[in-house]
Amino acid sequence: MLNTSIIGASGYTGAELAAMVHKHPHLQLAGLYVSENSLDANKAISELHGQLRGQIDLPLQPLTDVAAVAQASDIVLLATAHEVSHDLAPVFLAAGCQVFDLSGAFRVKGDDFYTQYYGFAHQHANWLDAAVYGLAEWNAEAIAQAQLVAVPGCYPTASQLALKPLLAAGLLDTLQWPVINAVSGVSGAGRKASMTNSFCEVSLMAYGVFTHRHQPEISAHLGTDVIFTPHLGNFKRGILATITAKLAPGVSPEAVTEAMEAAYTQPGQQAVRLLGNHTARLQDVVNTCFCDIGWNVQGQHVILTSAIDNLLKGASSQAMQCINIRNGFAPLTALVG
Repeated sequence: MLNTSIIGASGYTGAELAAMVHKHPHLQLAGLYVSENSLDANKAISELHGQLRGQIDLPLQPLTDVAAVAQASDIVLLATAHEVSHDLAPVFLAAGCQVFDLSGAFRVKGDDFYTQYYGFAHQHANWLDAAVYGLAEWNAEAIAQAQLVAVPGCYPTASQLALKPLLAAGLLDTLQWPVINAVSGVSGAGRKASMTNSFCEVSLMAYGVFTHRHQPEISAHLGTDVIFTPHLGNFKRGILATITAKLAPGVSPEAVTEAMEAAYTQPGQQAVRLLGNHTARLQDVVNTCFCDIGWNVQGQHVILTSAIDNLLKGASSQAMQCINIRNGFAPLTALVG
């Protein structure tokens, strides 16, 4: 059994991770941790997340001794703020732990990326260079060898899983940038109450126009520029991305289908479900680990729809896929069945 600790366990993603680790036949919860000054410190996680009551009643311990936690852990999951992950990850890595970071602290290699989009200067260039991007269906070979996995953002996951097969097959005319419009539920803003995620205040609206940090993450890992506009919807969880792209000259609808099917044809090894010319729907993916992708071609354009649960395939279940790949377990262990 691999001792697994979760840092930042009080949030929505932390609770999902705890449930998966508890269910996993080869992992054991070594501890659940929150910041030393958290109001949730010393409460049972099941007090905050009632669905765990009677299954996981462990306390949320204040993280006061990082070295001791590292010593007791084989795997560390960081469901923490970007700056916190930036500071903590190297400590756990130096102790030999496998680290799966769900923040943005190690996702993108770039000289000014973190100062421009995250508001801090990155101090760990060596680990940033060594980090493997955890898009599970596309980077499995590298993930299997990694000590530090940077789990992708939720919007980038939905967007990349839809676009990567067509880009990899050379089917898109990238002189016309793909346009991604994506809508997320309010759980993406986190558990802490604010005017941003109050249901009485939320209205369907675009935000972060031309400035959202997930745009450069998507572009960097797709290898092409995109126009990305996120939206906030007045529902709890899920992301639906609608993507418009221009096909290269002569590309047929059959070629698009062939590329999608060639990319995702390993049942039990992947968490992508192909819908053909049907459109993806949130109700089919919420509370599952799957990404549903549909596509329609007309003339020189393709419209793709991609739906995920932002807390699962957009965060915790993708992290678990990466843990499974890294340790030689079936990729969907603790996620299906």
